[in-house]
Amino acid sequence: MADPVLDLRGLSKSFGALKATDDVSLTLYKGEIHALIGPNGAGKSTLMGLISGKTAPDAGQVMLNGADITTLSVARRARAGLGRSFQVSSLIPDYSALRNVMLALQARQGHSYRFLRPVNHDAPLRDGARALLARVGLAPRASVEAAMLSHGERRLLEIAVALALAPKCFLLDEPMAGLGAEGTARLVTFLRALKQEAPILLIEHDMDAVFQLADRISVLVYGRIIATGSAAEIRANPQVRAVYLGEETA
Repeated sequence: MADPVLDLRGLSKSFGALKATDDVSLTLYKGEIHALIGPNGAGKSTLMGLISGKTAPDAGQVMLNGADITTLSVARRARAGLGRSFQVSSLIPDYSALRNVMLALQARQGHSYRFLRPVNHDAPLRDGARALLARVGLAPRASVEAAMLSHGERRLLEIAVALALAPKCFLLDEPMAGLGAEGTARLVTFLRALKQEAPILLIEHDMDAVFQLADRISVLVYGRIIATGSAAEIRANPQVRAVYLGEETA
């Protein structure tokens, strides 16, 4: 098998007596969606923080295309190719959806986020941003400030911003939240195609979407991964059914 694009090796993180992440190892390969599921309080958010660089691990490594990025900042991980879409705060609320994406495109070209040069007459930058908004279904909302978008629309804008940076892999934390049935169906179709562009590590509570999308699923409980496998294998796993899937269907 080819080397993983993203390789988590023995990640651990404690907050006082609480071990939020307990020796977690996980791989993400080219062309796949690997879903991470688990009950509330399982440690999913802490693990995403460790991967993104928001939180420093007590032990373990985060590898991206064979390079150790464990000590890199959030910004340097993004430049290395880690595309994340799970923090609304990463958007500039009083900038339009279009300008948020234009900022990301400009950063990809090597310019600072802080000093956005005049862009109103930069047709290639503007057109590139409009194309990315169209990909995620936000073209009609291009001129709307990020703060005025719905929760679901902000999730889609985050994906467009991540796409602008041409990442080597995506971290998507509950992208279906707030979308509704029609929006979720469109996003499922979109993510199926997107994984061929860059593999996706997905956290999602919509189990129907997870079982439709995931090539592999890992189940996190009390900071530890208790099972990894295909959708069929996870559905049939008695331990998973007892601690998670059974809870969902109760």
